[in-house]
Amino acid sequence: MKLSRNSGLRALTVGAVAVSSALVLTACGSDNNTSPGDAKTSDAAKSSIACAKGGQLLASGSSAQKNAMDVWVKNYMAACPGTNINYKSSSSGEGVTQFNQGAVSIAGSDSPLKPEEVTASKTICKGGQGIDLPMVGGPIAIGYHLPGVDNLVLDAPTLAKIFNSTITKWDDEAIKKLNPTAKLPSSNIQAFHRSTDSGTTDNLTKYFNATAKAEWPYEHAKAWKGKGGQSAPGSADIASNVKQAEGTIGYFELSFATANNLQTVKLATGAAAPVAASSENASKAIAEAKVTGTGTDLSLKLAYDTKAEGAYPLALVTYEIACDKGNKADTLELAKSFLTYIASEDGQKGLSGIGYAPLPTEIATKVRAQIATLS
Repeated sequence: MKLSRNSGLRALTVGAVAVSSALVLTACGSDNNTSPGDAKTSDAAKSSIACAKGGQLLASGSSAQKNAMDVWVKNYMAACPGTNINYKSSSSGEGVTQFNQGAVSIAGSDSPLKPEEVTASKTICKGGQGIDLPMVGGPIAIGYHLPGVDNLVLDAPTLAKIFNSTITKWDDEAIKKLNPTAKLPSSNIQAFHRSTDSGTTDNLTKYFNATAKAEWPYEHAKAWKGKGGQSAPGSADIASNVKQAEGTIGYFELSFATANNLQTVKLATGAAAPVAASSENASKAIAEAKVTGTGTDLSLKLAYDTKAEGAYPLALVTYEIACDKGNKADTLELAKSFLTYIASEDGQKGLSGIGYAPLPTEIATKVRAQIATLS
């Protein structure tokens, strides 16, 4: 499905959506990871939702938050008849572009808005600007397919060399040193990266910048800058490629590793023991995040170089981007109602079961307060 520019309108109308939201989600999403969408809507979740009167809400962006969004949308629409929320899972870059074109009311992004993107948003957010609302975190897993090799341990410099094609064989001395008892093959490493502008890529390369600058001689970015390797458009696509071929390695959110039954790398961080990618371990790292946004913006700075015991530093926080002021009148109530639910305790709990890390309480409290002021 292709969303069209709409002359500054912040949301498309009911008539622009030809089929039900559920079908649209299936047709438009670039990822195909359905198991979380089967989550049941709890009575507690229903009872906690203050429903909007109705309406349509279009959103687009990060594939990292797709699985959480599937659950949130399903729960909200089950509790609130007459509402229709359509989240198109594409990429953080596409979501921000569509938001600043006025094609969607909310964008999902795994990276905060850049200054130039904030400036562009002011033409859409009349009298205001686009702001970052942290909504959920989670580990970026390094998934691999290497039969006979379990519990693979890698550190940031070695990972950076693998993804920059400096290390090309599985039995490279650097990998053997970190895995002295493993039977590593002499085969080539097939490393997969994103072909689209990706917040997941941006967070991976921020991690490299913080921990392996000598081995990753590029600035962090949504667009891939490393040498060599193979590419695929979304997290689900990379996970699928890793699942299909031996000798492969790629990065994606933990939920995609879980859904594809893929092994994931433990990170040697400088802590006493290597750290596995898990919601609990990512939460320990995200708890060190600081709000660095100014004014109404709540963008965060993560501690990618933490050496805290049990803290998994290769994590991301995914944002919902909305106007602080100047939201379109016919979608404002539904947008606030939906955002209020997903930032609530009921919206946050349960996500750890599908590979996400709920927001720390201090940050979640600030997000809820900011959502209440959207106008």
